[in-house]
Amino acid sequence: MSARLLPLVALVLFASAVVQADDKLRFDRDIRPILSDKCYFCHGPDNEHREADLRLDIEEFAKADSIVPGDVEASELVRRILSDDPDEIMPPPGAHKEMTQEEIELLKRWIREGADWSQHWSFVAPSGKVQLGEPEPWVRNPIDSMVLARLKAEEKTPRGEASREKLIRRLSFDLTGLPPTLEEIDAFVADESEDAYEKLVDRLLGSSHYGERMAVMWMDAARYGDTSVYHADGPRDMWAWRDAIVRAYNDNMPFDQFSILQLAGDLIPDAPLEQKILAGFNRNNGTTDEGGAIAEEYRVEYAVDRVKTTSTVWMGLTMECAQCHDHKYDPITQEEYYKFFAFASRHHCSH
Repeated sequence: MSARLLPLVALVLFASAVVQADDKLRFDRDIRPILSDKCYFCHGPDNEHREADLRLDIEEFAKADSIVPGDVEASELVRRILSDDPDEIMPPPGAHKEMTQEEIELLKRWIREGADWSQHWSFVAPSGKVQLGEPEPWVRNPIDSMVLARLKAEEKTPRGEASREKLIRRLSFDLTGLPPTLEEIDAFVADESEDAYEKLVDRLLGSSHYGERMAVMWMDAARYGDTSVYHADGPRDMWAWRDAIVRAYNDNMPFDQFSILQLAGDLIPDAPLEQKILAGFNRNNGTTDEGGAIAEEYRVEYAVDRVKTTSTVWMGLTMECAQCHDHKYDPITQEEYYKFFAFASRHHCSH
């Protein structure tokens, strides 16, 4: 979240859903959806519904019991899918999950290719660097190179560069949330220097409005509000935390330091007031002052809210499912949820 970084551009380049004949199958893209739809209810993460003590959602168990990489004939999974015996065939007829011929062929081909397993991309740490193609005249940064590579793969050509008027409007709205003035547009259009664009970027990043613009996204993620949510939804004073977020962006605070202060700025020994204020992240949850409300009930409610928000912001996972049971798709157990809950609950009590 370094305040000098441009807002993250969402460049989601979707892989083709159609598997070409010369492409190697990918577990996450091609195989997991089949197993999830047809097999996981009885042979997945749910202890209550699991049959025959067989799991097909974890590689070591699946390959120990049902899948022999490289050998379709020796793989029990394929034998059971192709069986004519109604007592053996999988999925069982009563499940109404019959596999299509295309799905069966994909499973067989995947096994022949070695049955490579993979986690969801979000749980795989990045490694190495993307190999960029030959530089092109219009390429200014690595993102441009990746976009260009995909355009070439799709046999498309990039459009020409936007006009100066459009560029300054896009940058101004992206970095400050405000339109440029007529004077600013005229100055940028008239600037014939080679680094005119770079100077514009620096000027906007140096604006106090940059921090305001960027803070909006963080405030949304942290569920900021100037009212208390529950009961009468009365007013409360959270503006000091809001202003501290704006200052953090404009001061170019490193994200690791920012994260520590958001979560525990008030617990750092001899912390100055600004650091304590930044810990207001933990105080954005809804609160109640209703007469007769059960204090313990709402203490738990606040902690649940904090677990959900904190995990969503830093992990990209809500963890909500694990409040009641081991998560069925993400690697979060109920025990891990309540360890997290214990930290959230203790932080609340410390106030």
